[in-house]
Amino acid sequence: MKTVWFLPLLFLYLVVFSSGYGKNVSSRPDVVNIGAIFTFNSSIGKVSKIAIEEAVKDVNSNSSILHGTKLNLTMVDSNCSGFLGMVEALKFMETDIVAIIGPQCSTVAHIISYVSNELKIPLLSFAVTDPTLSSLQFPFFVRTTQSDSYQMAAVAETVEYFGWKAVIAIYVDNEYGRNGVSALNDKLAERRCKISFKVGIPPVSGVDRGDIIDLLVKVALMESRIIILHVGPELGVLVFSVAHYLGMMGNGYVWIATDWLAYFLDTKSPLPYEKLDTMQGVILLRQHTPNSDKKKAFLSRWKQLTGGTLGMNSYGLYAYDSVWMLAHAIDAFFNQGGIVRFSNDSRLNSQEGSDLHLDAMSVFDDGMLLLNNIVQSNLVGLTGPLKFTPDRSLVHPAYEIINVIGTGIRRIGYWSNYSGLSTVPPETLYTRPPNRSSANQKLHSVIWPGDTSTNPRGWVFPNNGKLLKIGVPVRVGYKEFVSQIRGTNNFKGFCIDVFTAAVTLLPYAVPYQFVPFGNGRDNPSYTELVYQITTGEYDGVIGDIAIVTNRTKIVDFTQPYAASGLVVVAPFKKLNTGAWAFMRPFNPFMWIVTAAFFLVVGIVVWILEHRTNDEFRGPPKQQFITILWFSLSTMFFAHRENTVSTLGRLVLIIWLFVVLIINSSYTASLTSILTVQQLSSSVKGIESLKNSDDPIGYQVGSFAEYYLSQELNISKSRLVALGSPEAYAKALKDGPKKGGVAAVVDERPYVELFLSSQCSFRIVGQEFTKSGWGFAFPRDSPLAVDLSTAILALAESGDLQRIHDKWLLKSSCTMESAELESDRLHLKSFWGLFLICGIACFIALFIYFMQIMHQLRTADPPDAISCEASSGRSRHLHRFLSLMDEKEDPSKSKSKRAKVERSPFENDRDEESGRHSNRRQTELATMSNNLSN
Repeated sequence: MKTVWFLPLLFLYLVVFSSGYGKNVSSRPDVVNIGAIFTFNSSIGKVSKIAIEEAVKDVNSNSSILHGTKLNLTMVDSNCSGFLGMVEALKFMETDIVAIIGPQCSTVAHIISYVSNELKIPLLSFAVTDPTLSSLQFPFFVRTTQSDSYQMAAVAETVEYFGWKAVIAIYVDNEYGRNGVSALNDKLAERRCKISFKVGIPPVSGVDRGDIIDLLVKVALMESRIIILHVGPELGVLVFSVAHYLGMMGNGYVWIATDWLAYFLDTKSPLPYEKLDTMQGVILLRQHTPNSDKKKAFLSRWKQLTGGTLGMNSYGLYAYDSVWMLAHAIDAFFNQGGIVRFSNDSRLNSQEGSDLHLDAMSVFDDGMLLLNNIVQSNLVGLTGPLKFTPDRSLVHPAYEIINVIGTGIRRIGYWSNYSGLSTVPPETLYTRPPNRSSANQKLHSVIWPGDTSTNPRGWVFPNNGKLLKIGVPVRVGYKEFVSQIRGTNNFKGFCIDVFTAAVTLLPYAVPYQFVPFGNGRDNPSYTELVYQITTGEYDGVIGDIAIVTNRTKIVDFTQPYAASGLVVVAPFKKLNTGAWAFMRPFNPFMWIVTAAFFLVVGIVVWILEHRTNDEFRGPPKQQFITILWFSLSTMFFAHRENTVSTLGRLVLIIWLFVVLIINSSYTASLTSILTVQQLSSSVKGIESLKNSDDPIGYQVGSFAEYYLSQELNISKSRLVALGSPEAYAKALKDGPKKGGVAAVVDERPYVELFLSSQCSFRIVGQEFTKSGWGFAFPRDSPLAVDLSTAILALAESGDLQRIHDKWLLKSSCTMESAELESDRLHLKSFWGLFLICGIACFIALFIYFMQIMHQLRTADPPDAISCEASSGRSRHLHRFLSLMDEKEDPSKSKSKRAKVERSPFENDRDEESGRHSNRRQTELATMSNNLSN
């Protein structure tokens, strides 16, 4: 009965517990096989071998990691050989290992990554930095250190920080060196820098000192003095020794070593002074691992393990952390039900009978599960956080930037992918918002090769006897700017003098030769001349080269040494001021309205004053004259009639204010007409040219043709090419009707020189483009930068203006003389006024003489003159002269005028009063006679 119950319970146990909870327990083996492949005898390998062994011991001694499962480590030496690495990797695959720590070399990694992909064995490489090993191509390759793409970004930002534009790359010619330099080139290009020269060293032991000497001699002949050294420790030390021997570790040189030098110095420390002396002033990079108690404890333990004979480097720390990362991943693998189980590949089974025994290799069935756990790692090791980004890179990539000084090294700053260059540890910056601004990029001072703290310029002219080929346009017109000296390749002119003066200010010699460009019959195409720089035909181009957009896309220009821009030149005519110029301030309608208001105001004031003011009373004719006189005299504020009514005074005050404004405006306008040059042109500017159909002239070779046709969409059929100032003048004088042009569009410097001798033309409208003239050089040329500084120095010292005045200051026709002439007033501007005044005087005299003649005929001859004593003609002349000389009694004229002006009633009253007065006087006389008697 007990047996009957026992069998079902046993079956239930085997089914339920074996398929559930019991699966995790039973699937954990006692031992898990892992492998390690690297180069034992290298600086990295010596340290990594001990670090990996210690890591395995620590994991196996910690029961909380694998819960009783032990790691069984097998290490093989690949000697950085692709062939040996492949052989050793294939041997690993026969031992049922679940993962491989390594490899160390990029060459080996490229080969065995294909094997690991097929057999699903993860590779945890602690030393391969080749950026081309992608997780997309090799999903089972996991990089547990930093990629060289980050290291080269640090190098590129350092180069940019010091203002260098071109570097020389020396590298070992294998996957590590080539792919690292390729990444460097990409990172430099992002910052508009470049590798101007690169040379590879064969990765073989047969390279001797003589080969390195030949290589560095080539480097010394190059322009750049910034040298990036991306090799292994053995080659690197040899390169520094030869460079020191050749004097290439002196003033002006900059050497930047990638992290190979850092782990070499860390491993070999202290390095003999003889070797360290060959590296003075070198800048190097080292992978940054933040300080922590765990790291300090391990470094203390390391000294006990090695007895101080072997230093720890960053790759040793990454190797140690790789073991721990794998151990945690294996533990998670088992917790998820993973089973260490291998199966044969059917493709390999088909190779039966082969001596290679390929059928011994098997596929790790749950390899993908283990890989996922590795990639999802999230722990803290000796090197800091062990966590991957989506592209399988470790988080927080950072490097220390170090300067070799004296008998040791000094850290001058840090680089991190988070915030760039800084003088504080990156882990401090991770707590702040990222800031990649140029102002935030900082490094401590550097002691450069040659024991100097002055930042090297970074380039020199190559000492190879080669002269810079400077292209110069052969102009036909406007030779004041550039002209070739007949029979030679030398040039003269404003642009040439500016270039030679700027070159003399440079702190170094510039060997160059001028190369003419053009056929000498027509102005050459300046765009084509500039393009010749990109083809290598010229090392630079000087002359009257306009800095325009399509040219700046292919070359670099210096600071502009002359302002420029397109302007319109057109014929003009002077507005004739003439005899009737005084009428021009007001248009006819204004004159009519003004005259009408004078009359209207006079009538209004007369109406308002007539009843109360005696001065506005009298006969109709006299009142009409009073109205005219009063209204017109207000023009000069000379009216003598008084206004007594309030309304009349109000109207008069307002009108006098209006007259004041009118007089002031008239005076100002007339002054402007008579003293300021008045010019007129049918062309008002570029807009009027666009809207017309008239032909437009431009200078041959100028960018004006491109601008007019492409930017302003003016038909090319309207554009007329002109090659000289004489052609300008003829085309403008002829005009569109005679086969000429309505206007010429050209750059301001040419136009100013043209107008200095051609007084019949003027600039119309505004300058409608803004540019300048500069010297052109290849992209990122340091000479363009230095010449820009020299041009600014010329401008500040006044030399640039003196050169301008020497070649371009002309006095035959200047605006100043024209303005001075226009300030002088001539009789022709006023003879109309004098004519009016003369006519008025003539008419007044004529009327006066007519009155005299009338009196001469009606008056009696005087008694004093005897009519008989003179002839008839003489008598009339004497009578005429006596009337002219005779003084008229104003009382008579006044009494006569008063008598005429009085009414009949007033005259009768005066006669009556006269009779009474006479009678009174008679009575008074009679009384006086009586008294006397």
